[in-house]
Amino acid sequence: MTDDALRITVLGSATPFPRPGNACSGYLVEGGGVRVWVDAGSGTLGELQKYVRLDAVDAVWISHLHADHSADLLTAYYGLLHAGLAPSLPVPLFGPAGTAGRLAGFLTNGPGRSPVERAFAFEELYDGHAVTVGGLSLRARAVEHGMPAFALRVEDARGRSLVYSGDCAPCPALVELGRDCDLFVCEADGETDGHHSAAQAGRSAARAGAGRLVVTHVGPGTEPAEAVALAAAEFPGEVRHADPGVCFTV
Repeated sequence: MTDDALRITVLGSATPFPRPGNACSGYLVEGGGVRVWVDAGSGTLGELQKYVRLDAVDAVWISHLHADHSADLLTAYYGLLHAGLAPSLPVPLFGPAGTAGRLAGFLTNGPGRSPVERAFAFEELYDGHAVTVGGLSLRARAVEHGMPAFALRVEDARGRSLVYSGDCAPCPALVELGRDCDLFVCEADGETDGHHSAAQAGRSAARAGAGRLVVTHVGPGTEPAEAVALAAAEFPGEVRHADPGVCFTV
């Protein structure tokens, strides 16, 4: 990075499976001299490498363990350990309780447990978890998704902030986490259990007093432009869709 901007690049926003040209959920957050891979859905590892080498990622943050947000951790493990890269191991990985066991369960192919801790230094998220990575502060809140799931607030030393909902239903914790943030990235999978609709994403952003809204993880049957319009009817600021490859600077 050649400047001190806080930015988030969309690696993918498709749900519940990757589409041609659009991976599942994943984002590259850059700022404070570091790079953080936020959610690692199917297809995002390939997209990540358009912007940064895998061995230059400083930390990984996972909102929940549904495959469309975490599956590429499996191949990242192989990349970190067996691809001739030179990462500083183990890479910090912040995720829900059980992340290490889930990865080991998939990767173990014999009598001995796969040594996932060689690749990743696992730290379990909890409501209110906070950690500093380089010049970025990462704070999590537990949100409502029918399983352990978390939203993320990232702030830099200049007080610039972005908030990512992960997958969740509208809930007070998300609004509190998003209070007065500069950029609010909110899923809009549909008005089903454990998710926001596009209109609800707009309402959550408005309640939080966010500066800008990006709708992501738009469910099948809703076009991105329609999701933006529905969210914009509830939110007074700028609304964009998380098109793959787009970079939003805070």
